[in-house]
Amino acid sequence: MRGDVLAVKENVYVEAARALGCGQGRLALRHVLPNIVAPVIVLSTVAIAWSIILGASLSFLGLGPRPPTPEWGIDLSNGRGYLLRAWWISSVPGFCIMLTVVAVNLVGDALRDELDPRLRALGNL
Repeated sequence: MRGDVLAVKENVYVEAARALGCGQGRLALRHVLPNIVAPVIVLSTVAIAWSIILGASLSFLGLGPRPPTPEWGIDLSNGRGYLLRAWWISSVPGFCIMLTVVAVNLVGDALRDELDPRLRALGNL
């Protein structure tokens, strides 16, 4: 994030706005923030996906919430003993984890595509 801000801060349009007398707040909100929102969205959606996987992994290992609490990792762990007879007991929670992580990443990718001013400028050509 810091590297992106420093790179955007050195662009010509930021220097021009500074030369025209724009204040620090206006520079940050109108020129720098829109150009760093795409990396922020990508990093946050990746962090959300990793959090979901980490939470399910900890619950699978027995280090998460206790069994009355519904948790996909607990469901995966409970179905381990029945994989040969009832494979769906573990497959359904695993599929739900996968589907949720993919959905979070796709939503983040769509938001990045929608909010990135560089991609918006290319679409107008």
